[in-house]
This record gives sequence, structure tokens and C-alpha cells, in this order.
Amino acid sequence: MKNSAGAVVLFFILLFAYTKLAGPIPFSLNSVTTTKTDTFSVSGEGKVTMMPDIAVVSAGVTAQGATVTKVQQELNTKINAVTLAIKKLGVDEKDIRTSYYNISPTYDYSSSTQRVTGYQADSNLTIKVRKIDMVNAVIDASTAQGANEVGGVRFDVDDKTKAENQAREQAVNDAKSKAQAAAKAAGFKLGRVINYSEGGGAGPRPMMYDAAKSVPIAGGGAPTQVEPGTSELTVSVTLSYEIQ
Repeated sequence: MKNSAGAVVLFFILLFAYTKLAGPIPFSLNSVTTTKTDTFSVSGEGKVTMMPDIAVVSAGVTAQGATVTKVQQELNTKINAVTLAIKKLGVDEKDIRTSYYNISPTYDYSSSTQRVTGYQADSNLTIKVRKIDMVNAVIDASTAQGANEVGGVRFDVDDKTKAENQAREQAVNDAKSKAQAAAKAAGFKLGRVINYSEGGGAGPRPMMYDAAKSVPIAGGGAPTQVEPGTSELTVSVTLSYEIQ
């Protein structure tokens, strides 16, 4: 017992002497962290049918003449007449804007020398029709006042917020339903949603219109009778889940 006690005392004396001379004995602990990164992604889609409440009409005027001044005067006279006729139908001035204006020379290429024969002026108005039942009247008034290029009729919804929210909710529910079905079939559990992405938008119906024939080129219908139909708004989402 005396020998054992002496050995213990000697050990502590030597340890004390070492720490005084060499400093404290270093100790280290290694920390190991594991992170589970398994994820599962699924997409969903929502669709809402919308009834258009506005129309956008493009009405153009072309003028030709021997001088720039002459074609400019003719063009301005016609475009002002079209604008006035549209305003008389109740279209607000702020909903009529000039989207294109150009004056360029015309050439004669029949001889070896290029020769200017006159000038051509073009102008286009973009007209937002908020009373959708007035679309046909706007087209007829434009052509009656000299618009010889009605380049397109586009039906749309002025405020898509409500429809977008409905489609988004449908898309999320669709994605959740698919994720739950997949988890059940594959035998894993879904954790929290860790990522969300979204895409989609409305699909308005463009329609070309021939002012000379006064009938829609595409989309069918009787002469001067342009129908708005419906538009479909689609929202697609992707949800990413943690797998437990």
C-alpha cells in the first residue's frame, strides 16, 4: 500500500513539474455533424377559364404622294379622323396611342439607276376597348375613316389577379396530391416544403382582321362580327419536399 501511494504521489509531482516546464497538455474533441439532404420534387398545374373584358385593336393608315409634306398631311388627316371617330364611340383618349409612325421614299428599280418616285407614310394606332361589346363598332368606325390596315384584335382580361390566385391554389393542391400519392406508393414520408417555384400565364386569343373584306382572317364568324370567346390562364408550380 505504501508503495502504491508513493507511486501516485510521484506521478502527480512529475505531472505538476511537466506542466510548469512544458505548458498544459492539449486535449481535442472532434465534432461530427450529419445532414440529411434527400429531397423530392413534384409539379402541379392549375387552369382557370376567363371571359375577356377588354380588347386591343390595331388600326393603321397608309398614304402615298409625291412629296413628304403631301403624304404627311394626308396621313395626319386620316389618322385624326380615325381617332375622332373612335372617341365619339366612348373610347377614352388615354386608351388611344400611336404605336408606329414612319415616312419613307418609294423607288423605281426598273432602270439601272435607282430613282425616288415619291413617298409613303404609315401610322398605327393601338386602341384599348374597355367596353368589349364595342369592338365591332370601333373596327367599322376606323375603316370608314380610312384605316386600311386593321392588323389584329386581341382579347384579354384587364385584371388577372383573381384568376391567377385561383389557378395557383389549384396548382399547389395538385402538386400536394401527387406528392402524397407518390410517397405512399414508394414508402417514404414527406417532410416540410423547402422550395417553391412557379411559372405560367394567360393565353389571349390573337385574331387577324382584313379591313378590305371586313371579315376575320382567323377565328371564324360573320362579317364585322368579332367574338371574344374565352381565354385560359395556366399556372404551374413545383414543390420540393424533405424526405423523412
